[in-house]
Amino acid sequence: MALKVTETAKQSRPLRRRAAARAPVEAERQWLTTGDADARTHLIVAHGAGAPMTSPFLSRMAELIAAKGVTVHRFDFPYMATRANGGPRRPPPRAETLVSDYCHAVAQCRARIGEQSRLLIGGKSMGGRVACLAAADLACAHSIAGVVVIGYPLAPARRSVGNRGRTIQRLAIPTLIVQGTRDPFGGQSAFGALDLPETVHMHWIEDGDHDLKPRRLTGVTHVAALEEAAEAIAEFCERAEC
Repeated sequence: MALKVTETAKQSRPLRRRAAARAPVEAERQWLTTGDADARTHLIVAHGAGAPMTSPFLSRMAELIAAKGVTVHRFDFPYMATRANGGPRRPPPRAETLVSDYCHAVAQCRARIGEQSRLLIGGKSMGGRVACLAAADLACAHSIAGVVVIGYPLAPARRSVGNRGRTIQRLAIPTLIVQGTRDPFGGQSAFGALDLPETVHMHWIEDGDHDLKPRRLTGVTHVAALEEAAEAIAEFCERAEC
């Protein structure tokens, strides 16, 4: 299957800045779509805290997932879009404050692909956490079949799990978390302490870090690990039913 990567037409930077002052953020959102626009199954993947939708990791994952028949849609949260347009590089906001924007993105994507297509939401790290928070919002969740998270940031460095664990424990729709066993933000031992509901499924990448990369001593390449992750994600997306 030939993969297609499309992007909505971009205005020049001066025009975009003037337009941003006149219109809501969601009206100016830029999308990257990888895969067949007419596919049966679609997945929204939001970026992590520090890297945009065009990061090498997300670009490669989008290609691998789309090659298995699931079309991937990427977007930048407003703070990241501001950086891309030459604005100040401010720290990412709290994940909870991005839920409304994520729900707007879901509504936009649903309008683009139609009501008959299967739609799942997700993201990498912080983007995946925001997706989990958004899934609990009935106004957002009614149109999605499941949630996919790549590298859930369960426990920030040197901090306790806290509310981040409760977020996934409350998920009532099918959820897949693809996690490296040695992820510093939550490996097997950290997740093992949680009482996860039947709706939440874990797929472990052996010896993977937060980017699912195994150490060289394992003999497993990063490419192979990403391929395994993409296979698990595509299979989950095709069978998930809310």
